Amino acid sequence: MHATHDPAAEAAPLIGFDDFLKVDIRVGTIIEALPFPEARKPAYRLLIDFGPVIGIKKSSAQITAHYTIAELPGRQVAAVVNFPPRQIGKMMSEVLTLGFPDAAGEVVLIEPNRSVPNGGRLF
Repeated sequence: MHATHDPAAEAAPLIGFDDFLKVDIRVGTIIEALPFPEARKPAYRLLIDFGPVIGIKKSSAQITAHYTIAELPGRQVAAVVNFPPRQIGKMMSEVLTLGFPDAAGEVVLIEPNRSVPNGGRLF
């Protein structure tokens, strides 16, 4: 996660369907999770496999409140794959791993409730 959002924020303005299509959200499988002590807020470094078209990408994710490093490999997650890379500490984060805030504002990952092929695009 790159930024924390206010869960009580007002609804965003209406957009056209073409605007939605500009955001490329794909499913991938976490293949590696590592500590990320250089991050300003507690986070993990993730390697996520998005299949043959997108490939393996790096992400910084502020998910330490609900997830341990040991339980993340093999878990499928959703991520925005077409934002420009962003420098987070010593790492270049290539995708934005997606989640929702719980009641305390901690990130809960978005994941399909059934296994799906890596690289599938959200629609």
